[in-house]
Amino acid sequence: MNHKKLFQFALDLGELMLSSGAETFRVEDTMFRILSKSNYQYVEAFVTPTGIFTTMSSSTENSELPLSYIRRVSMRTNNMNKIVEANQISRLFCSDQISLEEAVQALETLKHQKEYPDWQIILATTVTASAFTLMFGGNLYDAMAAVIAGFCLALANYFLDKTKTSKFFQLLLGGFIVGFISIFLNRFLHIGDNMDLIIIGGIMPLVPGVAITTGIRDIINGDLVSGVSRAADAFIIAALIATGVGFALKLYHLAGGLL
Repeated sequence: MNHKKLFQFALDLGELMLSSGAETFRVEDTMFRILSKSNYQYVEAFVTPTGIFTTMSSSTENSELPLSYIRRVSMRTNNMNKIVEANQISRLFCSDQISLEEAVQALETLKHQKEYPDWQIILATTVTASAFTLMFGGNLYDAMAAVIAGFCLALANYFLDKTKTSKFFQLLLGGFIVGFISIFLNRFLHIGDNMDLIIIGGIMPLVPGVAITTGIRDIINGDLVSGVSRAADAFIIAALIATGVGFALKLYHLAGGLL
């Protein structure tokens, strides 16, 4: 078996899973199982939210030189489908149902798999905003206002993604847009009865629920560095969203409005 190709496959698959939002212990376990298919006696995989560290070595004489690689992971999203598909590829390879070449090809296909169409993302964001408003006790008029706020948020995210704007700025601006639109609809156009519920529903598509859950699972599994860093990331995201909404409310208050 080509050990360098196996190593590259494990790194690529681990990077795809990590950048798609997988827990660090899941990435480590998957990579360990793949690397264990080699003839090396010692295999290690250490994963943090921003990097992958792997090594293979053997204590026998005249063995091949140890292999060690580090992979930086800077982009992180939430794509549960890719995590499931990557796991399936690793299972098929580790159970010898597909060869290394077939596994590499399947991974390349998964890498270039198209994401959801833009219109579906916009629609999902809009529906999510209104649904959460209803779930938290809002009425149909509140949900109608949340639909508009969620739609404006989705459009803003679409254009900011196209311009590759910083994720943190997107969250800050997203919170402000939801707050501003909610105030305008409720206070000036008199759409909806509960401005707070409209805002809450509107910001829910931005809330880092997956990051919080993943961080807790990492801590439970003993990955303290990953768990704490993910929790800190989720806290910063929540703070940025709150800052954006708070700024919109503050501007309305300075303009003489009553909250």
